[in-house]
Amino acid sequence: MTSSSSSSQTFQSFQAGKRLAHTRPEGLRADALMEEDVAWSHEFDGERDGDQFDRSERVALRRVAGLSTELEDVTEVEYRQLRLERVVLVGVWTSGTAQDAENSLAELAALAETAGAVVLDGVIQRRDKPDAATYIGSGKADELRDIVLETAADTVICDGELSPGQLIQLEDVVKVKVIDRTALILDIFAQHAKSREGKAQVALAQMQYMLPRLRGWGQSLSRQMGGGSGGIATRGPGETKIETDRRRIREKMAKMRREIAHMKTGREIKRRERRRNKVPSVAIAGYTNAGKSSLLNRLTGAGVLVENALFATLDPTVRRAETPSGRSYTLADTVGFVRHLPHHLVEAFRSTMEEVGDSDLILHVVDGSHPAPEEQLAAVREVIKDVGATDVPEIVVINKADAADPLVLQRLLRIEKHSIAVSARTGQGIPELLALIDSELPRPAVEIEALVPYTHGKLVARAHTEGEVISEEHTAEGTLLKARVNEELAAELAPYAPAPAL
Repeated sequence: MTSSSSSSQTFQSFQAGKRLAHTRPEGLRADALMEEDVAWSHEFDGERDGDQFDRSERVALRRVAGLSTELEDVTEVEYRQLRLERVVLVGVWTSGTAQDAENSLAELAALAETAGAVVLDGVIQRRDKPDAATYIGSGKADELRDIVLETAADTVICDGELSPGQLIQLEDVVKVKVIDRTALILDIFAQHAKSREGKAQVALAQMQYMLPRLRGWGQSLSRQMGGGSGGIATRGPGETKIETDRRRIREKMAKMRREIAHMKTGREIKRRERRRNKVPSVAIAGYTNAGKSSLLNRLTGAGVLVENALFATLDPTVRRAETPSGRSYTLADTVGFVRHLPHHLVEAFRSTMEEVGDSDLILHVVDGSHPAPEEQLAAVREVIKDVGATDVPEIVVINKADAADPLVLQRLLRIEKHSIAVSARTGQGIPELLALIDSELPRPAVEIEALVPYTHGKLVARAHTEGEVISEEHTAEGTLLKARVNEELAAELAPYAPAPAL
């Protein structure tokens, strides 16, 4: 009996609530949405997103075209999620001109967009040096908080590497997440790393950055009880939780370094094999998004990913190529550089950057259409100096000549004495660049002439691969060869040298 009256009361309450809802526009909309078959009306359905379906169609499984389980599509989904992050940029102008400071902040904006953020605003503070407490000073930090509230941003990105104390104090003022330039670049590298070695190098750099910035919250600062055989709770306090986290990170870093060293072995074996075969090597280095991969594809047809984005390719690619005279050499595409490249990345990617230091020639690619190409040149040369490749000959390749200002090209060609303007997209200047590479590659030291019997054709083949063939003639006795070769091959060809004429 009680149950029946309760059900009746519930039904009456529902009907009363339904009649009350009909007195309000919101109630009308709710009732309309609850109906299974309802006629479309502009009042209720005008703001609906997408196509409307019957109930049977709504509950049915529908195939969505264009989806895949491959990593590239998953990455795209991650990008769409990251694009929800709304950021405000802030920089400190300590030296140079106002244009230099604006260019640096514009590059930070490009990095933020590459990481998947929407840039809402950017501000610069003129100071002699960054504030030790809040990076921009307490008064400007309050103004930054007002900008964050006005734009409804959820992240602040600083154009510099902040200390752990600066991060904490600036976050306390602006009340949103604060990251610095280093963390932003590490995030981009983590998104773009594809190979096992690249992922390990990025993970090591991230742990190096994170170690001094660990924070303890509440119970995470509590101490563990001491161990040993002294009985229950008889020892003094042990490690705190944050100390335990730091120790575990150090252990992971040590393990990661061992793994990277092990993976480095394969690269060194290939490098030693090229040295043994006396194959010259050319390394492509340059600022990120300067067109290094495009140039590699143009010179060798490598088919490397080309994208108008910062740090689109991180994994080095080595391809074999030939000069116009027929000499073989290897061409290596390296990771892109950027101004203030975090030293964590330089250390983690040192094994990759060794391709530059061990090369016989560096093609230093610079974006001729960039507003400040001289700054790109200086930033890349600073990293080249860090990896100890200052003694390697360098050709400055001014790329994107088809989109660059002719006056800028003339200025760069005048400043950089050993330079050439090309366009990897159109092929402009590529034949001249190949001829320049041919002339700059180290040449074998010994010039020799020999009549090699046909039974020793391997020596002729080695002359083609390891040396530079000047002339070749097939005679009845054998191959009359004139070439420049290394000392080892010259010693093997010496018995076949023709006798001097009397």
